[in-house]
Amino acid sequence: MKRSGLLFQFCLLTGGEETPLVEGSAALFLAPTSPMSSSQVQISNLTLINSPSWNVHPIYSSDIIIQYLTIIAPVDSPNTDGIDPDSCTNTRIEDSFVVSGDDCIAVKSGWDQYGIQFNMPTKHLVIKRFTCISPDSATIALGSEMSGGIEDVRAENIIAINTQSSVRIKTAVGRGGYVKDIYVRNMTLSTMKYVFWMTGSYTQHPDPGFDPKALPIIKGINYKDIVATNVTYSARLDGIKNDPFTDICISNVDIKLTEKPKKLQWNCTDIQGVTNRVTPAACSLLPEKEIDCTFPEDRLPIEDVELKTCSISGNF
Repeated sequence: MKRSGLLFQFCLLTGGEETPLVEGSAALFLAPTSPMSSSQVQISNLTLINSPSWNVHPIYSSDIIIQYLTIIAPVDSPNTDGIDPDSCTNTRIEDSFVVSGDDCIAVKSGWDQYGIQFNMPTKHLVIKRFTCISPDSATIALGSEMSGGIEDVRAENIIAINTQSSVRIKTAVGRGGYVKDIYVRNMTLSTMKYVFWMTGSYTQHPDPGFDPKALPIIKGINYKDIVATNVTYSARLDGIKNDPFTDICISNVDIKLTEKPKKLQWNCTDIQGVTNRVTPAACSLLPEKEIDCTFPEDRLPIEDVELKTCSISGNF
């Protein structure tokens, strides 16, 4: 392992079968949970609790495996994201459980003009067998810092319980960048405020220097095979005026509502797409079409990488 600051080439952080517990601010000093400009990073078999900020945050890195993590934060604690891949390529997140006061997974790639200039997307991300509890945030958030681009995200076999939304896209005028080629299937959701949520007015900015002409591109968003119970709103899908979110596909979705649901179940503006076999029926901007939304059949190379293990013996 080569290390310079937070730069790693092959970093293995694993608790093995014992699954050690890391509590509070100690997680902030566990450098391999925030690798920067690194490759071949593997983080597994850890329990992280009560971190004051983001728990696992790989940035500008590639070939990352994150598995068998338990992350627990108070559900009323903001900015305690579980796992945040940020401008990363070839990442696999699987077999993990997160309780958070913020997004369980937040996919990022830079903020406004800084992300546009740096131009490093997050792409080729696989999320499998993941469970989230987050009453005030998303199971998987795409953005809002997405100015370098987010593409080819594949999420499947996801469980969310008492969580604000399943997959949420967050962006705004001034972000630029794109979120495209997103594929989600086999989600089981229970006690949700929203099943689908897209926000084009997430107007936090790092400073006033953002470009108001930098409009994000949101397209190729695919959701299929979703069961949800005790839901307040089926969907809130808000694109951007003169910059609609396009090529949205939602199929085979069964949503059971709470005893006191909102009257308007699908609130849609500035979007375009289709739906099929969706209950309750979607808004008029997502007309019914006989279609099965896409999910790639090929495997990404990171899916076939085996987690490495190693041991050290001797007198220390």
